[in-house]
Amino acid sequence: MRSTAAHAQKVARIRRQLAERDSKRPVSLRKSTTSHQVPKAGDAKYSDELIDISDLTAIINIDPVARTCVAEAGVTFADLVAATLRYRLVPMVVPELKTITVGGAVAGCSIESMSFVNGGFHDTCTEYEIITALGDVLLCTPDNEHRLTFHMMHGTFGTLGILARLTFRLVPAKPFVKVVYERYGSLADYQAAIARHAGARAVDFIDGFIHGPRWFVLNLGRFVDEAPYLNRYDWLKVYYQSTRTRAEDYLRIEDYLFRYDRGVTNVHPKSWPGRLLLGKFLGSSQLLRLAEKLHAFLPSRRPAITLDVFIPFSRVASFLTWYERELGHFPLWCVPYRRVNDYPWLAASFYQGLDDQLFLDLAIYGMEQPPDGINYYKVIEDKLFALGGLKTLISHNYYSEREFWAIWNKANYDQVKSMSDPQNIFRDLYTKTCLAAQGR
Repeated sequence: MRSTAAHAQKVARIRRQLAERDSKRPVSLRKSTTSHQVPKAGDAKYSDELIDISDLTAIINIDPVARTCVAEAGVTFADLVAATLRYRLVPMVVPELKTITVGGAVAGCSIESMSFVNGGFHDTCTEYEIITALGDVLLCTPDNEHRLTFHMMHGTFGTLGILARLTFRLVPAKPFVKVVYERYGSLADYQAAIARHAGARAVDFIDGFIHGPRWFVLNLGRFVDEAPYLNRYDWLKVYYQSTRTRAEDYLRIEDYLFRYDRGVTNVHPKSWPGRLLLGKFLGSSQLLRLAEKLHAFLPSRRPAITLDVFIPFSRVASFLTWYERELGHFPLWCVPYRRVNDYPWLAASFYQGLDDQLFLDLAIYGMEQPPDGINYYKVIEDKLFALGGLKTLISHNYYSEREFWAIWNKANYDQVKSMSDPQNIFRDLYTKTCLAAQGR
């Protein structure tokens, strides 16, 4: 654990960097780990001025009685889990990749297989320390004078300020996870099983795969104290492939939480010989870092699809009927997500007529674009708009400005932006995720 005095010195150094800027260029952040946004050719961020926050990597305090943790924004979930497990605790939501940071999980709305109860990682946070573009330091909670800023940090990709420190909740953990794989032949049965298990809460983890139009697997995990054997998926074995045939699994809690670190359904290396030779050395962070360095060689036209879509549970059948007919790419990763809060960063109209308390995150990874000029990203965006769903912004986005602000809450965003970044040095959310990402 690190002292609060050491943290205060880091914050002071970041504030000096902001105060001493004499450039008019937009600002990005130099971090200790690679970005987990999808690398894009020509992204304007590569020419930004950098503010160094790479030393924000300390876990400041773990309170095993209150089950809370205070950590700097650059702490990775791999380091965080290792630290909290000493107290038989883990974060309430642990994203699937080891080097996602706690700050990145808030900025990008990370979820995982405890989200059927807890929502996103940001829903488990109780306090943020934020450094504004003007160098002010705000302590934000869900109910203090900075509550709108607290809520608007979620999913806004660092465009409202620098997240320096977070407080978030933990849950009790056991050394192992037992996973049972249930199989279904229809979407109706699959959704009924998800709703039944999510409602009963007799399991600790739920996610699954749609391997094909009539091939559904539900992964149900429980903490257990003992395991008759142990499996792991960090080298030769591929987790999503194993769910096609296995009836059950036992994993160490660490191996369960990061079972997707080499990819979910787009695992690299793809071939068994490639995994044999390189699999131990090519986790998500190494692949992302390589792509960042070689970003100029990435395809700028028709990039492959890496996309998470959030569908209200009652509209999943409509989406998948359309998806199978028009796109037909499988497998899909499925993560049930509970509507813990109505988020102020979404337009009020998004919630009108929406009674669903459960969403289904469908991850479409590795689908190639067609050669005929159709942009599948835009096709999916339009369908989501029609169905009242939405997508994360970590990948390629093609919304018009009007379409974008019909989904995200411009009034709330502008209110916080005018206070936290009035000169727009961090870019606004639409520019950063839609225009700058395309080099515009």
